[in-house]
Amino acid sequence: TSFACLCWLIQDWRRRRRLFPQQHNKDKQKMSTEAEIPVLLPPPATEADPTDMTSADYYFHSYSHFGIHEEMLKDEVRTNSYMRAIMQNRDFFRDKVVLDVGCGTGILCLFAAQAGARKVIGIDLSEIIDQAKEIVNINGYGDVIELIKGKVEDVTLPVDKVDIIISEWMGYCLLYENMLETVLFARDKWLKPGGSLFPDKATLYLALIEDEEYRQEKLDFWDSVYGFDMTPIKRLALVEPLVDDVEASAVTSDNVIVKRLDISTCTVEDLAFTSPYTLRAIRDDTVHAMVAFFDIEFTQCPRPLKFSTAPWARKTHWKLTVFYLPEPLEMARGDELVGHFRMLPNARNKRDLDIDIQFSYRGQNSDVVRDQVAKYRLR
Repeated sequence: TSFACLCWLIQDWRRRRRLFPQQHNKDKQKMSTEAEIPVLLPPPATEADPTDMTSADYYFHSYSHFGIHEEMLKDEVRTNSYMRAIMQNRDFFRDKVVLDVGCGTGILCLFAAQAGARKVIGIDLSEIIDQAKEIVNINGYGDVIELIKGKVEDVTLPVDKVDIIISEWMGYCLLYENMLETVLFARDKWLKPGGSLFPDKATLYLALIEDEEYRQEKLDFWDSVYGFDMTPIKRLALVEPLVDDVEASAVTSDNVIVKRLDISTCTVEDLAFTSPYTLRAIRDDTVHAMVAFFDIEFTQCPRPLKFSTAPWARKTHWKLTVFYLPEPLEMARGDELVGHFRMLPNARNKRDLDIDIQFSYRGQNSDVVRDQVAKYRLR
């Protein structure tokens, strides 16, 4: 990513400065003798030093750059769904106190204020909140929207309770980045009895796909690299799921629900789970991977709304999460892949996901039984 490249450049510059101090001083002397050229410089950086950041710091730091917010705002499925869920329920929002967990640029705060909320509070730890405060004021909502910079777990709100909590907490494979845990903290601390969550329901699905072209290009490539066996790298590549768009035509099975979450009642413990599944082939084809996608629902309002990241739905910035199987499977229509899907936050960095997929398969035309566990890490 561009952020990773920036960190590398900073570290490389510092390394060269340590290793070649004389050259660094010469460069400074040379610069001082050259004619001065007026240059417009950005304001002094207030962001964290990339070399001193923890994994948690990197998470919040990544949301300081406008690029990630541009991508999310341009995701029309995402942004229009939230806008419609709020604006089509104006009467529901009128005179309410609303909390936005992870407000980013403040777009959901603006929707809530526009819908008639009496008070809107947004919380975010990333540096983008400084621009969000400007955005709120230049759009005339400074008297309604109050933005607070800090961790949700550490801040104090100007009110005791709120009527509605809105948040766009979903990550890849639904739970990547573990932001839902923060929403649950806010729910338990500030949402008044009978209050509403936007959204309030999420459902995670699995399906099987054919994807020979990518597998050959990115995975089987390591089988023979200029005549050398580099399969140890292939094993590394298999561990990391791919986040990408998937066409509906690639789907070779039915789909199955592996997790339903009711955000009103679920607990942090519910975010680590193991679910059984059975996937039935809908045509004769080679299966290369399993994909995960999710639906999101706004049901705690007079006019409910739902959107999906499924292959047959409009594309979103979440795309789908693709888990390539250790080896392709030849499946005939009606064949079943049976197993368990396990997902939990990584022990060292809870914003990453550890995923184990156990599967058992014996085709109609084969006596060979496949019984394997494939381990993945989404980071």
